Amino acid sequence: MKYVLVTGGVVSGLGKGVTASSIGLLLKACGLRVTSIKIDPYLNTDAGTMSPFEHGEVFVLDDGGEVDLDLGNYERFLDIKLTCDNNITTGKIYQSVIDRERKGDYLGKTVQVVPHITDAIQDWIERASKIPVDGKPGEADVCVIELGGTIGDIESMPFIEALGQFAYRVGPDNFCLIHVSLVPVLNVVGEQKTKPTQHSVRGLRCLGLTPHILACRSTTALEENVKVKLSQFCHVSKDNIITLYDVPNIWHIPLLLRDQKAHEAILKILNLQSVAGEPDLEEWTSRAEICDTVLEPVRIAMVGKYTGLSDSYLSVLKALVHATVAQRKKLLVDWVPAGDLEDTTAKENPDAYKAAWKILKGADGVLVPGGFGDRGVQGKILAAKYARENRIPYLGICLGMQTAVIEFARSVLGLRDANSTEFDNNTKNPCVIFMPEGSKTHMGGTMRLGSRKTYFQVMDCKSAKLYGNKSFIDGNKRFIEERHRHRYEVNPEMVARLESAGLSFTGKDETGQRMEIVELRNHPYFIGVQFHPEFKSRPGKPSPLFSGLIAAACGQLDGFLQGCENKKTIKTIASNDIPTPIMYQNGGATTVASIGKLDGIAIYTECNGVH
Repeated sequence: MKYVLVTGGVVSGLGKGVTASSIGLLLKACGLRVTSIKIDPYLNTDAGTMSPFEHGEVFVLDDGGEVDLDLGNYERFLDIKLTCDNNITTGKIYQSVIDRERKGDYLGKTVQVVPHITDAIQDWIERASKIPVDGKPGEADVCVIELGGTIGDIESMPFIEALGQFAYRVGPDNFCLIHVSLVPVLNVVGEQKTKPTQHSVRGLRCLGLTPHILACRSTTALEENVKVKLSQFCHVSKDNIITLYDVPNIWHIPLLLRDQKAHEAILKILNLQSVAGEPDLEEWTSRAEICDTVLEPVRIAMVGKYTGLSDSYLSVLKALVHATVAQRKKLLVDWVPAGDLEDTTAKENPDAYKAAWKILKGADGVLVPGGFGDRGVQGKILAAKYARENRIPYLGICLGMQTAVIEFARSVLGLRDANSTEFDNNTKNPCVIFMPEGSKTHMGGTMRLGSRKTYFQVMDCKSAKLYGNKSFIDGNKRFIEERHRHRYEVNPEMVARLESAGLSFTGKDETGQRMEIVELRNHPYFIGVQFHPEFKSRPGKPSPLFSGLIAAACGQLDGFLQGCENKKTIKTIASNDIPTPIMYQNGGATTVASIGKLDGIAIYTECNGVH
């Protein structure tokens, strides 16, 4: 196993996560199998209890891990499925060491940071790096490790020490350190200043780590004399100093690395030149160029609680970008603070109220993402009401689905006090209730988390058509697998009344008691989902529901659905059959894929984009 460590210096927020993701993509494009690990030095066990304002969104993995948003970048860039063990935190490490100490595993020794904590960190890295994440058996060729924070932070000291030991443990041909640093340009003189990077590298070397490659963030490409100066003072070859200057979109970062031959430097350090080829980034390049050149806009109103920090909805934004680029459209996101749509704001801040409603009414589509707590809920309900009554394309995710159901119960069924027990525990008409498997006393890791199955109740609905060839077959039932993160859900006792009034629950779990997808049939596009489809969206494989929203917002949903329906199954087999070839119609061409089984579940391989 080869390891690439990405560290950061000078200031936070330089883009270490995107840099690490881009390095992984570049190595994958060279024909190598790549996995990733993110180290977060905070004491939290995971990111699950953190406020989005504090740390950005909480990204959810297939196994239910609530992790740092950078793991979302890794999954999107590399098209892999990581595990909770791929996110290491101080809390996890100390908890594992203390648990071992309580069991007596250390045989009476004094438990210390060195060697016990540092050994635990190294063992965790080695163990996690061997977990297959690309759907193939066996371990990857390269593991890209990102160390969160900046060099010099007190909380990262044990990790720095552990990684220094780890570099010695795996050997020089198996370890490459890339340091991301800032080279600011002072407006007064217009000169690129190297001193911050010099100090950062000096601090890194004092801690026992020497960078092989410098990735310098700057507004413009580094001047040649600046590279010479950095090489001289940081003891890094000039050829190994890469500029990561400002670009129109982050999909250009892997291309910047390729154009500056970063892959050649990494492959040389890791002694992989004989097994890696030239990077194939043709499709990636095309996508980046399309994103830059599309002109026809589509305007989506994002009605949320955490609009003050866009990273709070990072995966939602990325999923929207994936869908718009795939349909050759230019995404324009208008942020609408949910609370600004409410009557209380009309009295307290009429200008904000008018501005919010003006944005909402000018949108081509409305998206209400997930959230927790009662702040802004009434605004989300009003947004759902406006989209329903004015036939504006609407996508509600998690809480966005729940508020749409509450609004329907209030407006159509006439249940004025209809509510969620999360916001009103005494409501006489609880449309949304606390799920029985959760915990009301402990917050961390107690929700319904991770990948779960949703079974379509009917196939003649927009959501089933959108998923089309991406759904699986279990006997005579079609299902999808999406990631969840919630405590409350639609009250099954209210479903019959809601459906009799025109609301269709087209997707449910295997028990039929948990509502997963809701639609309005007589609406151009009004869909709510209990799961989070944004977590599985990829640049080349947009989420079907986001694609549907964009198509509907552009007035092109019928044609888009027709394209989805052109990919039809010619022959299906039950999940308990032996592995057999299966034929699909993909437009006018017939392709052959294979089907296998795992624990009685039908597993389809992808062939020419068809599952």
